[in-house]
Amino acid sequence: MTLFVERRRPAFTSELVARAVLAWLMISALLIVTNLSAIIAYQFPDPDDTLRLLQVRDLIAGQNWFDLSQHRIDAVNGGVPMHWSRLVDLPIAAVVLLLRGLVGQPAAETVALIVVPLATMAVALLLAGRIAWRLLGGETAGFACLAMALSVPVIEQMRPMRIDHHGWQIVCALAVMNALMARRPYLGGWIAGLAMAAWLSISIEGLPLAAAICGVTALRWLRDRHDKWWFVGTMQGLATGSLALFAMTRGFADLSQHCDAISPAHLGAFTLGALATTGLARLEPLPRFAQVTGLTLVAALGAATLVSFAPSCTTGAFAELDPLVDTFWYQAVGEGLPVWQQPAAVILQVVIPPMVALMASLQLAGRSSGWLRRWWQDYSLILGAAFMISLLVVRAGAVAGALAAVPLGWLVREWLRSARNLRRPGRRALALAAMALALLPAMPITLFAIARPARAASGEIAPRVSACRVDRGAAVFHQLPPGEVLAPLDVGPQILFATDRTVIATGHHRGAAAMRTTITAFIGPDETTHATLLRRGTRYVAICPDLVEPMRYAAAAPHGFMAALLAGQVPDWLEPVAIPQGSGLLVWRVRG
Repeated sequence: MTLFVERRRPAFTSELVARAVLAWLMISALLIVTNLSAIIAYQFPDPDDTLRLLQVRDLIAGQNWFDLSQHRIDAVNGGVPMHWSRLVDLPIAAVVLLLRGLVGQPAAETVALIVVPLATMAVALLLAGRIAWRLLGGETAGFACLAMALSVPVIEQMRPMRIDHHGWQIVCALAVMNALMARRPYLGGWIAGLAMAAWLSISIEGLPLAAAICGVTALRWLRDRHDKWWFVGTMQGLATGSLALFAMTRGFADLSQHCDAISPAHLGAFTLGALATTGLARLEPLPRFAQVTGLTLVAALGAATLVSFAPSCTTGAFAELDPLVDTFWYQAVGEGLPVWQQPAAVILQVVIPPMVALMASLQLAGRSSGWLRRWWQDYSLILGAAFMISLLVVRAGAVAGALAAVPLGWLVREWLRSARNLRRPGRRALALAAMALALLPAMPITLFAIARPARAASGEIAPRVSACRVDRGAAVFHQLPPGEVLAPLDVGPQILFATDRTVIATGHHRGAAAMRTTITAFIGPDETTHATLLRRGTRYVAICPDLVEPMRYAAAAPHGFMAALLAGQVPDWLEPVAIPQGSGLLVWRVRG
């Protein structure tokens, strides 16, 4: 059985846009309602979102475009350079600048916190819908948009207040897949390369999947030498785009090699790869053995360049973290850990939909013929690579979930057609339930968790979220003399956001030395902590007692500084500061 052929229509039609907008309106309304309390209270999903808005504030206030340091973190040592891209700052800053003259900066920021993530989702839905619409039909495009809107790993990165870079990574990945449908290989390759350049400029985490995509374009060359321009265009677009974006967003003041962002070694590898690929293409026609050898040498050249100039990057950006920082911070960042270290609900959401989608994609390849069969084979390879990466780093499940939406949309359509033909209501209900579980596999666990309250070890009902409101308690700092604050890593960004104070550290690995200072201060004896704070000139200590991080410090060091604070055994060198009722924040002044 042969499936559909390519639709010779414009890039976007009113039919496609209408279906995508319908799905977008439904999920946007739901997300705004379910996140309304967090929006009103300015409760960010992640400390990175807090710092992203701070970075935009600093940019608007006049911080140099190429200065990506947060100067209020570890200020005594000059601040902490961030590895984030200015590309992600642009839409947030644009909304704030557009509206602040009309409604004031606070209200403009609130609008940006809602509009930017939802706009990101709208673009992603359009791109995913376009793949399904062009290859599988309008009905499937609607179901693909619905499948993406129901993907928890995807929506987690595009809900209101989630303004960090993960949503734009999804958009870039879908832009690459759209480019791989182009009718002209060289142009399609260039667009794919440019999209990957933007993706990697936003986050180096996309590098493994970008390498897999480049491998797929090389495979197209091996299948048909006339398709060599896919790989050539992709490598040229990747190299040119990366060089241009590096110059525009990073500048040339810092040419040090970093493993957490595109750096000179990466640029060198991309450029040499593009030059070698272009040269190899000009030697065609070549025997198959020469093709394979040449492409292997191109890959080896790029890898050798990276290994030669940045050998430490072969083990990842976090491999050289201080062991103490790794234990107390990195190993506690759930989204950066492999899937087997996750709760059951997360495992199901990350594993089941992409697995089902991969089987559907392979089925589509088997039912197709000609170029469409090859395209679905390529799609299956890329989806499979994204799925494997998500098993190692669970936050990569967002990209895998987005890519899964297209074959899932087709599968939903097939299941619904089959369900309509089932005469017995019981069987039809079971079929629909199975379809729902494929899209939302963690739904039974979620419903069970809602119905059954979580309990602490003591038998008391455990709070579902922290009751700490740093914004309310931090207002007291405006009445106190300036000074640095020792705070848990996850509280630091909130203090920076709500006050004009500085903090010793936040959870960002380029400030690992200050992170170690913070962790050591909380797990060490109070006398040692006092000496450390006096030496730095730190004037305040602030904690949220009901957060997990302080409890982790206390559990690891029962006789340490944090354990004493949580037990109410405050050392005499700390002077309590009166905090408004209901904030949940505890603040002390450090005595000399």
